[in-house]
Amino acid sequence: MNPRLMTLVMIVLAAALMRILPHPPNVTPVAAMALFAGAHFADRKLALVVPLLAMLMSDLVLGLHQTLLFVYLGVALTVLIGTTLRGRARPLPAMGAALLASVLFFLLTNFGVWLTGTLYPHTVQGLFAAYTAGLPFFRNSLLGDLFWTAVLFGGYRALAAYWPDLRETRTA
Repeated sequence: MNPRLMTLVMIVLAAALMRILPHPPNVTPVAAMALFAGAHFADRKLALVVPLLAMLMSDLVLGLHQTLLFVYLGVALTVLIGTTLRGRARPLPAMGAALLASVLFFLLTNFGVWLTGTLYPHTVQGLFAAYTAGLPFFRNSLLGDLFWTAVLFGGYRALAAYWPDLRETRTA
């Protein structure tokens, strides 16, 4: 495995591990991890598989739940959003992608809670109640997504400036 690919995989796995360590509620690097993978893995299959496997490994420790499909769909779509950053992973586009990913994840996962659970009636009013109840979690997710996106993208950029093997090639 080349140094760049190995580093990318390790960054994604480390980000998933952060879900298991103590952290403020919903302030995890999940979206940043998925954006980062989409932006930096040259192989689109790896860009999708590595974050999803990392999520699965951490979910096996944290516990599985009925909205897992919605969470994983959100991660997969965030990887796709990350692919739009390839070759232009600058601060403003990366922060815009993190904002979009946060909103998408919020909409998907709260829809999943409403659809698969019994907490809210399966009516339009119930769906709005699910979204309203999720707003405090969204604030933390958004702040975490923006913070971790800056950490992952900025940290990798700084590493690549000093370690030429990390610079983008067509084989990673």
